[in-house]
Amino acid sequence: MADESIIPGKLAATEVEPEVMMPSSSNRLRRNSLGIIDISAATMANIGPAMSFYFGFGFLAVTAGVASPLTIVAAGIAIAFLANTLAEFSKAQPSAGGFITFVGRSFGGTSAVATAILVGVGYIVAMASVIAISGGFLSITLQRYLSWNIPWGIFTVILTVGAVFLMIRGVSISTKVAGFFFAFEITVLIIVSVVAIIKGGSHLSLTPFEPSHITNGMTGLAAGFPLAIYLFIGWENSAALAEETNDPRRNVPKAVFASVAIMLVSYVIFAYATVTGFGYNVTKLGNAPIPFISVADGTLGILAFLAYLAGMTSTLGALVAGTNSQARLIFSAGREGLLPSWIGKVDKDRGTPVNAIFVFVGIAVLLIGGWAMFHVLGSGTMDPINFFAESSTMGTILVLVVYLLANLALPVYYKKHRPAEFNLIKHGVLPVLGALSIVVPLYYLAKPGQPTPYDWYPYVALGVIVLAVIYAVALVRSNPSIGDRVGSIVADE
Repeated sequence: MADESIIPGKLAATEVEPEVMMPSSSNRLRRNSLGIIDISAATMANIGPAMSFYFGFGFLAVTAGVASPLTIVAAGIAIAFLANTLAEFSKAQPSAGGFITFVGRSFGGTSAVATAILVGVGYIVAMASVIAISGGFLSITLQRYLSWNIPWGIFTVILTVGAVFLMIRGVSISTKVAGFFFAFEITVLIIVSVVAIIKGGSHLSLTPFEPSHITNGMTGLAAGFPLAIYLFIGWENSAALAEETNDPRRNVPKAVFASVAIMLVSYVIFAYATVTGFGYNVTKLGNAPIPFISVADGTLGILAFLAYLAGMTSTLGALVAGTNSQARLIFSAGREGLLPSWIGKVDKDRGTPVNAIFVFVGIAVLLIGGWAMFHVLGSGTMDPINFFAESSTMGTILVLVVYLLANLALPVYYKKHRPAEFNLIKHGVLPVLGALSIVVPLYYLAKPGQPTPYDWYPYVALGVIVLAVIYAVALVRSNPSIGDRVGSIVADE
């Protein structure tokens, strides 16, 4: 009988099969630091209902018309489809890598690396808008009530430094602070909305919920859909906190669905109060700088002041909660070798991904500076509200691409790794509906004929995607073991 040690294709008896180097299990985030209330509050703080609604609803109302609350309902249903995808992935393989892990485990190492780039760039660009508006909104508030005319950039730097310090201290304390900010803003928003609705009781109607009052019918609904979807961005926050959450397979899905449901009901109430507060006049509503605050101002002066404070706490809560979650995505990618390994280091004393937080915030701040320089060289100074719209839109395009990939990945993942658990509805029909719901906002954000700089964004996004794929192919070719490292650290194992 031939000696197997010299048969082609066999390992010699004295040889040892090379081991795939996995991320160090000691380089982990601090487990059981958060409960379901923590991650639910952090998710809703990341959504930032005051911030998102203040600067988004006016455009939505002008686009969709008096019945714009129906557009929010449609967006909430679409987000629920996406929530199903995230929940099903989190039940099977909870991970700080979130979408990166889910897509990578479904389609392989190249897709994981490319997704890591898209996630990193998309969220950093989107978070730059939050960082800028935090200082911008404080400047607006102080100018209104104290007549102080201090450049918003100064406040942005101060607030960002404070937020970073808080996040480095630990995920538990920073998440609780973000949760406190959210609790304040949602309380104020509800109080203002209820008072405004009661005050307008004599002319209340169901007009905002009648499809016939959507401008241009289904076309208007579709055109307003991307704006309504943006109101919910951040709904996925809790997935990246899985490694630090107790019982993540149960708590992350619960937090995702609870957050989406609460935000949907809240936004419908805010939208109804705002539309009725303007007497169903969307032209007048669209011309208001911040429509919801105008409604608050028209009810009781103290409510307007509280609404400004709610806007401040909203921007700060979104800054802390969003960076906490999104920096963990690139941390996980660094830990697994999809991005430079030094990004995936954990502070041993506090259990926080310090390097990832610095990289995430640092690039976002540099982006704000570069964008401001572009404005100075072109049209003059940069307005933080305009930058918020511009930057958040660009980031949202890339984030939507990641959402699309995740929905396409879910049925593949379950068929590939858990075929016995495959459910036609949860793992087939719902992710397909989720993918289709993403195509609509992507189309309206990428279609030709938009004003500058929005007309550049589809090409910028396409460029980022191409570069991400090229980088991914080159990295995996030089290091084929990357595919085995994706998702190698499971949150509760």
